[in-house]
Amino acid sequence: METLESSALSAISVGPHETQVLSPLWMVTRQPLLNEFVHYLTKILAHLRARPADQHDIIFSRQKLHEVRRAFSAMILRGEQDLHKLSELVCLKHLSNYQLSSVVVGEIDATKERFVLSQGLSPKDLYSTSDLDLGTRQLAKLRFIDKGVWSPASLVANFVEYQPTEPNSLRIQKIISRIKAEEEIWNKVVDEIFDLDGMVRRDKQMSHLSQFVKDVFGLKIVVGAPADVMPMYRALLDSTWDDDMLSALGLEPGAERAKLEHLETKNYLTQDGRKNSGWAAMKSVVRWGGRTFEVQIQPLRNYFNEQEYLTKESHAGFKARRELLRDEIARKIPLFGFYQALLRWLFLGEAEPEQAPNYPGVNIVLSE
Repeated sequence: METLESSALSAISVGPHETQVLSPLWMVTRQPLLNEFVHYLTKILAHLRARPADQHDIIFSRQKLHEVRRAFSAMILRGEQDLHKLSELVCLKHLSNYQLSSVVVGEIDATKERFVLSQGLSPKDLYSTSDLDLGTRQLAKLRFIDKGVWSPASLVANFVEYQPTEPNSLRIQKIISRIKAEEEIWNKVVDEIFDLDGMVRRDKQMSHLSQFVKDVFGLKIVVGAPADVMPMYRALLDSTWDDDMLSALGLEPGAERAKLEHLETKNYLTQDGRKNSGWAAMKSVVRWGGRTFEVQIQPLRNYFNEQEYLTKESHAGFKARRELLRDEIARKIPLFGFYQALLRWLFLGEAEPEQAPNYPGVNIVLSE
């Protein structure tokens, strides 16, 4: 019987000259404990695949799991704050004046009807609580009645909008920041551990960074027309922020915050690059302040189509198709489904032994 124990792994060094095994989360966090843990999950997978007929004891330390959860929550909070700081810097550079709004997409539990709720937001509220808490707090105040029955609503999505109050030369209509929900993040980790896209079709133009989860923290810039996308794209990559601008937002001046570091771009605006659904945008991955962000620049018409679910590439449509794909892979490769259940149990539930997922030949143990 083979035993794998998470607490036995030492922290991964992040020294610039050392050989490292990088986890799929490496581009969004350099937190050693998180990357160590995801590497451990990858190591487990290699052992299960190499010796499928053996019995395996997989041991998780409760204390280590608590530390990993705490590190994950801290990563999300710090990344969220950095995302808002970057959004503010883009606004300060390219907009004269703007206002903030918290936007919530909710679903009525009883009827499954969806709605959008927008509420003005102060800079103080923006940094005093997480985006998820902002959305949850708004929905907690609401009840809906249908056929005499009152029903609460559940959160589908929430994001922050930066809306210009005056015309601007780049024809920016709005800037939107969003963060993936925890379940989406861990689903993406499983996708990358198993190379889900490689099972279907690997995008060769993006393959050099494909093993990483890059879109946890996202920024969308909506411009007027397709012709406005390229000028916005060039202006964004050419943007610089001096020490005074950084200090005004409480940021430590430095080279890694003075401008964006471009990592990759995929152009979905051209006829050849456009997806079958008609979805069009310039999608880039950048690094700023030591953290990775996905930036989309999208024409207004396509943005409205996306919001109204008129294209298959809307957030809801894409998410639904991705879940169907994951379900199909889980049916064909049960180990993939086991990993999905394992991550839900470890990070989205209470991680009690009696609720641990089952897989032939695997015994999951929680140690003190």
